[in-house]
Amino acid sequence: MMKELRIGNKIAKIPVIQGGMGVGVSRSKLAGAVAAEGGVGIISTAQIGYDEEGFETDQKACNLKAIEKHVRLAKEQANGGLVGVNVMVALKDYKEHVRAAVLAGADVVISGAGLPVSLPELVEGSDTKIAPIVSSEKAVRIILKLWARNYKRTADFIVIEGPDAGGHLGFSSEALLHREELNYDAEIKKIIQTVREYEEKFDQKIPVIVAGGICFGKDVMHALELGADGIQVASKFVATKECDADDAYKEAYIAAQESDVEIIESPVGMPGRALRNDFLKQIKQKRLKIKKCYGCLEKCNSAKIPYCITDALIRAVKGDVKNGLVFCGADVGNIKKISTVHDVMQELMV
Repeated sequence: MMKELRIGNKIAKIPVIQGGMGVGVSRSKLAGAVAAEGGVGIISTAQIGYDEEGFETDQKACNLKAIEKHVRLAKEQANGGLVGVNVMVALKDYKEHVRAAVLAGADVVISGAGLPVSLPELVEGSDTKIAPIVSSEKAVRIILKLWARNYKRTADFIVIEGPDAGGHLGFSSEALLHREELNYDAEIKKIIQTVREYEEKFDQKIPVIVAGGICFGKDVMHALELGADGIQVASKFVATKECDADDAYKEAYIAAQESDVEIIESPVGMPGRALRNDFLKQIKQKRLKIKKCYGCLEKCNSAKIPYCITDALIRAVKGDVKNGLVFCGADVGNIKKISTVHDVMQELMV
């Protein structure tokens, strides 16, 4: 039987966090629906304002406006459930995105694609809970040690993203291609052990959430048996009526087989997992001309990157799934139909 998820003074009736997916795949519609079902709905802030008027000329202002708007809309829909954001450390406006989410009343901030060493100061004085995304015991130890030393505090919860996750991944491409050899269960146990040390040190519970490749009840059970307090699921929520992406994006997931998934190198500087399409064929053959820099990433040199990730992700979420970048998890081949958030939550219950 799944227990409720307690993150400090905040409670999710069902210990399921919906993973943040950008650009625009998880915004207020999806996050609000998950929160209303008793889980934790997560909005991705990556270029979240792509469809706001004026985005082409002032991305920063549009993104900050959209963060406030989508957190508010999701919370209105959430029926008292928890709504949060996923903010990538790699974003140029990382700090501003976190602060905007806090001001909007986000219950949680989850942060990966880099080490979120400054995250505690960005939520100081608020009731917003924070979690780093980690993929190794080394990473969680570094982050928790720095937070303890610099801020005299620890994480409110931890998200462990395994090698089967979608989007940007904290593994080498080589490791991802041979992920069955990783023995990742042992790594999860090591991470949990380190987190327990900090629970004792700060005399507080730090829930551990396991993500990556969770599609069925048996996957949930396995994560809980390893010692997890909850799970994070992303890909399965794409093929729902409530997902914020275009219907063509959802249909691409349904049509996909496991053999259609590729490991790619992202301009973010990390490997990613995406669906094979015309776009991936193109970038293998030549560097795509970048007509405009959207200033999304802190360490992006538009003269050197193989393609513009903002352009590629916006094309996909709007429905051009042949010429856009369609991130996915390793288990996308198990997704066979358009469902609802309610049905997905029921399928995950054990």
